[in-house]
Amino acid sequence: MLEVIDKGSVSQSHPVPLLFVHGAWHAAWCWDEHFLDFFAGRGYRALAVSLRGHGGSPADKKLRDLSFEDFVADITTAADALPTRPVIIGHSMGGVLVQRYLETRDAPAGVLMASMPPQGSLKSGLRWIRSHPWHFAKLTATGRSLPYVSTPELARERFFSPATPESVVRHYAARLQEESARMGLDGLVKLPHPSRVRTPLLVLGAADDGAVTQDEVRATADAYGTEAHIFPGMGHNMMLEAGWEDVADRIDVWLRSRRL
Repeated sequence: MLEVIDKGSVSQSHPVPLLFVHGAWHAAWCWDEHFLDFFAGRGYRALAVSLRGHGGSPADKKLRDLSFEDFVADITTAADALPTRPVIIGHSMGGVLVQRYLETRDAPAGVLMASMPPQGSLKSGLRWIRSHPWHFAKLTATGRSLPYVSTPELARERFFSPATPESVVRHYAARLQEESARMGLDGLVKLPHPSRVRTPLLVLGAADDGAVTQDEVRATADAYGTEAHIFPGMGHNMMLEAGWEDVADRIDVWLRSRRL
């Protein structure tokens, strides 16, 4: 019953499908704006899943109660429906879910884009408290976080670079949705174990990211024995920002180098 947007097909040069996993407040649509068509045009089969309670995917419990385990199970369901193990690509919260998925499942490769680090979301939460203490208090009391990320001003602060046109910020801010309140707790205690992951990973970050710092991106890369690639002038939503094609091209080049 999960919503999956599926474009392109595997080819002789790219026999492995790509499965894209969105972050908090988003759904599969964020990959369908640019990335799915880009990779389909390069000869890949590219799919994006909406985790339960997001986009067109129904939920079997209240959204506020959905957990990391629920979402990792959704990634597993989407991956297992494919004829071969896919490359898994996760953004933000989706990045930490991909890390959790890869602890127990094999994949030809993985990509972490502006991912929550293995150390969890504590530092990010503390930055939010310092910047907007009243917002944080209200979302903690109500379990509702959407009002505090979805105005154009707040969406730009968290998801987009200062150079992103206002029309773009407004368009995507209007598409954001409520997120599970359980995510805040799981991001503190349900941490990945990098030592359990054997999948080779490409780690990417954005210089003007309002959610994940460059140091956190580098900490993720260090945890997996690789180096981070930081894109200048980009905000957190690397798949939607101007310059998204540079990010997609970097992934394509890396996959080609691995014959995927």
